Amino acid sequence: MSKKVGYPQEYIEPNRSKFAEDPFGYSLFAWHKWGLAREFSGFSVDLDASPSSDELKSPVLWLTHAHALSKAAEIVLRAEPAFDTMPNLLKGVCDSQYCAVGLMLVGYSLETCLKGMLIIKKGVLQYSEDERSHRHHRLEKLADFVPDLSAKDQAILRTLTQFVIWAGKYPDPGSGQPDKFEEIFSTAEQYQICARDLFTLAGRVMSHAKHVIE
Repeated sequence: MSKKVGYPQEYIEPNRSKFAEDPFGYSLFAWHKWGLAREFSGFSVDLDASPSSDELKSPVLWLTHAHALSKAAEIVLRAEPAFDTMPNLLKGVCDSQYCAVGLMLVGYSLETCLKGMLIIKKGVLQYSEDERSHRHHRLEKLADFVPDLSAKDQAILRTLTQFVIWAGKYPDPGSGQPDKFEEIFSTAEQYQICARDLFTLAGRVMSHAKHVIE
């Protein structure tokens, strides 16, 4: 691809026809689009080379990815599919699982945003040195730098973690872990967690990125 182009929007703006032609390539093109954005802003970027690990830790990429996950979660959870191809007795089963997928996306968006904030706070070098300690999905632990998290907030993050780890992907938490079901139900009941609580907390955690950047 030539880097000397006249109109950056031709390469940077969304283009779902390109997704139709090459869904995998288009979906993995974010780093190159970020490189093009820097090129058009006057920075020199080698777009022919594969990105390094450090380049892929650009906080911009992490925070935009978190936003993409958040938008996907919003679209999923606002929709109420009819599940027309499912037998009537199984539609409710599938709807609960569909909502679990939406919660998984919410959890992934928070995880990605929190790790992006950690990169900003620590810097790429220090984050890379500490990366092994961040290589998990435990939202409560990742969010320990976010101020004023209540016991209920922490319980929501712990429970949402279960949807990232298994409940959004599989009907089974794995052999020998039947207590995971009871853990989710009992926590939700103990703290009286409603959807408003969940989404208010998610918005507050993600908006903390503004303070970290400042």
